[in-house]
Amino acid sequence: MIGTWLSILPPVIAIVMVLTTKRVLLSLGAGILSAALLVASFAPVETLTQLGKALIVSFWADGELNTYNIFIMLFILMLGVITALVSLSGGSRAFAEWAVTRIRTRRSAKLLTMVLGIAIFVDDYFNALAVGQIARPITDRHKISRAKLAYFIDSTSAPVCVISPVSSWGAFLIGQLAIILATTATVNYSPLSAFLMMAPMNFYVIATLAMVFFFAWTNIDFFAMKDHEQRAQETGELFDPEKEIPGQLKDEFPEHSHGRVRDLVAPIVTLVAVTLAAMVVTGIRNGGEMNIWAIFENTDVPLSLVIGGLAGTAIAIILYSTQFKVNQTASASLIGKAFISGVKAMMPAVLILILAWSLTHLIDILETGLFLSEVVGKSNIPVAFLPVVLFVLAGLMAFSTGTSWGSFGILLPIAGTIMVNAAPELLLPALSAVLAGAVFGDHCSPISDTTILSSTGAGSNHMDHVSTQLPYALMAAGIATAGYVVLGLTGSIWIGLVAVIIILAALFTFWNVRNSQKAVGIATK
Repeated sequence: MIGTWLSILPPVIAIVMVLTTKRVLLSLGAGILSAALLVASFAPVETLTQLGKALIVSFWADGELNTYNIFIMLFILMLGVITALVSLSGGSRAFAEWAVTRIRTRRSAKLLTMVLGIAIFVDDYFNALAVGQIARPITDRHKISRAKLAYFIDSTSAPVCVISPVSSWGAFLIGQLAIILATTATVNYSPLSAFLMMAPMNFYVIATLAMVFFFAWTNIDFFAMKDHEQRAQETGELFDPEKEIPGQLKDEFPEHSHGRVRDLVAPIVTLVAVTLAAMVVTGIRNGGEMNIWAIFENTDVPLSLVIGGLAGTAIAIILYSTQFKVNQTASASLIGKAFISGVKAMMPAVLILILAWSLTHLIDILETGLFLSEVVGKSNIPVAFLPVVLFVLAGLMAFSTGTSWGSFGILLPIAGTIMVNAAPELLLPALSAVLAGAVFGDHCSPISDTTILSSTGAGSNHMDHVSTQLPYALMAAGIATAGYVVLGLTGSIWIGLVAVIIILAALFTFWNVRNSQKAVGIATK
């Protein structure tokens, strides 16, 4: 059953269930159970063994502690604690009141979120959680739904990281390109120059970022997102209070009305600054070089996040303790309550991550991604259509497995081998199509860790984020698909890029005109 068509059943079961039932943990559990049954060939005892291994893989793997996943979970929990402490001190209220005097419109609040998402490009996990903490008080004050905030976060984090050489993604991908380019003498550019040349070929990223700017600038929304935005503006409800919201504090704190802006700004700035510094230090320590590319290639992102989280938490505690010196016993009690509340608030996100990682572990054993890639490798597809086929395949793989990096690792070498032998002139467009498709599939997948962390950072219900972002991601993917078809048929990167720009311009014009007509129709009634 390993490496066969049956290997795609577990992710399909999980994804179909999560889209139909909206119950993420139950759906992931069903996917894990079906995967364990396939791995064990339906033997009862072996199935239980595989289930146990899958559930502990987030904590223990390859005979040692899985520090990567453990540190990610610890950082999420610390972020919940920081949020609770900032709320307790009145920092969130003070920052929102300060920001509303300077960021006076919904458009400005949305554009600020987009700019923050692009500016914090060093890592997608870091981006998703940090941008959410900074932007949420501002978007809340301007009645922007949490689902819209999650869309802005998710649609700027991975798309920017995948084209930025100075990021954890860029370092990883440059390393992958070095391996691929070393196997052929038909190209004469370095891995770094190849990576930079691939940026304008990533049509999905271009379409996604253009759409993010359009939806930030206008008040136009579609499908489920429109319902969330209308509810937020008309009722002030930024999310459905009956749904599970990661990061949403359930305990009522005696929030102080005399909180200060620095009570929020200082912990977040400390978190960002210390995390970045730790990334540099760990990169130098692991790589042994002062070269910026080597630093980001060897940096330890999870450890850096934990160090930054600890520093941010410490500053939040110090600020609260120095602010309220009257009753130190009561202060300590409230800080303890904030810790408990913050951890509770983030536990849904942590549980979803654990199950998503468990499913990914079993899918990896089943070789689902390898099966999908072999389907293309064995087919006789015209060379001109290989970039678009690789884009679609990478999207399906990332959607099914919930990991863009896993899709990169499997498909990039395969795409490189195919293109070097079939059409070397289309090597970079094909590799870029793989990157674009993997990010697209990652955006759509409810079992993706970046999707989970984006909803966590925004304080949005996870399935609300998935259902509202999906139509937008599909539209961007449709535009990218057209671009890759044109690129393949013409052999010109720039004609393909122009096609993408023309389609985007036509869509934006059409949406604006239709929105104006609706506004006129409402005004005349």
